Amino acid sequence: MTASPELALRRELGVKFKDPRLLRLALTHRSYVHEQQGEGPETNERLEFLGDALLGLVIAQELYRRFPDADEGQLTSWRSALVRTESLAGMARQLRLGDYLHLGRGEEQSGGRDRDRNLARALEAIAGAVLEDQGLSAARRWTLRMFALALDALGDASHKDYKSVLQEMTQAEGKGSPVYRTVSSKGPDHRKEFTVEVLVADAVVGRGHGLSKRTAQREAARYALAQPRPVEAAHAG
Repeated sequence: MTASPELALRRELGVKFKDPRLLRLALTHRSYVHEQQGEGPETNERLEFLGDALLGLVIAQELYRRFPDADEGQLTSWRSALVRTESLAGMARQLRLGDYLHLGRGEEQSGGRDRDRNLARALEAIAGAVLEDQGLSAARRWTLRMFALALDALGDASHKDYKSVLQEMTQAEGKGSPVYRTVSSKGPDHRKEFTVEVLVADAVVGRGHGLSKRTAQREAARYALAQPRPVEAAHAG
């Protein structure tokens, strides 16, 4: 008998589903359902709703416990960075989640298997499926395991400079290393002030000023890390 195509994914996720149909449902995109005749299967959107709430809660609580000295603004920024679409899509790619999505023909042909939105929503739906199948305690443990590397990187932030932390985050999201460019310098040579921009994936995500290029770069990285959704903000501008 041929094994289910989701078997390898179940092993990768580290979850023994009591009801394997929940995992299949989590992978079912609306485009697939729309092409089915009759009632057809459900989409993953309800599980996505559930998983989104789970991830937000678990990550918020973990950040609150790990960083007792961080203020509300910093905690919000970190949570947003961890659970935003690009971050979740990066995790989904590491799991090769796109290979398992059930897509309609049009979505498939238009590159839907590697679309950030589809991947992120599928990962959220899987989180919802784990919650429904295993309960809250198990779902919390699974979530923290999935986010372990990203959370540890934040934990190292106090021991590293902002440039190192930003580089780790952008590389983890598959966007390569940040690029710093000096956009202006003014003042006398003995007190010249530099303005530097930092770019991620060709988008400006931060700007900093300083009496040396190194200081300005550090400030640009610090600004970028403080933004909840820096890449989208840069494109929107």
